[in-house]
Amino acid sequence: MRDEINHDSYLTETDEIVFLVEEVPRKLRKLFDASTAKFGLSRTQWRALAYIFRTPGLTQTELAKYLDLERASVGHVIDQLEKAHFVERRSIEGNRRVWNLHLLPKAIEILPSLRLEADMIYTQLLTGISATEFATIKTLLVKMSGNLAD
Repeated sequence: MRDEINHDSYLTETDEIVFLVEEVPRKLRKLFDASTAKFGLSRTQWRALAYIFRTPGLTQTELAKYLDLERASVGHVIDQLEKAHFVERRSIEGNRRVWNLHLLPKAIEILPSLRLEADMIYTQLLTGISATEFATIKTLLVKMSGNLAD
């Protein structure tokens, strides 16, 4: 007779928590993808616009770090945003290889609508979570992130 396998030992409570921690961003990405598509943007393009808005003159290398993407991938994102007249590259005086990124009026005009979309998603995400629970979640996620820091 075969040994009985205890299947409970293959899925622990910690596994379940980690799966949930992974599931939330996956669902958020899907919601943001659908939301930003209304504006003809990808989620990554929206994030790029937000970072450039927050830090005008950001370089492509700096933006790549914020987005956790390779420089070439960010270059493609910026190419698309430039083609759509959302951003422009401006050369840095004395350095023709480095470009600063700046929003164009078309991007600035849609930022309030993108902000509303993001806020609606955040409201959905945080429904039923108290301020105390929110603070606890934030504290725990900061600790977990720190535990995994390079």
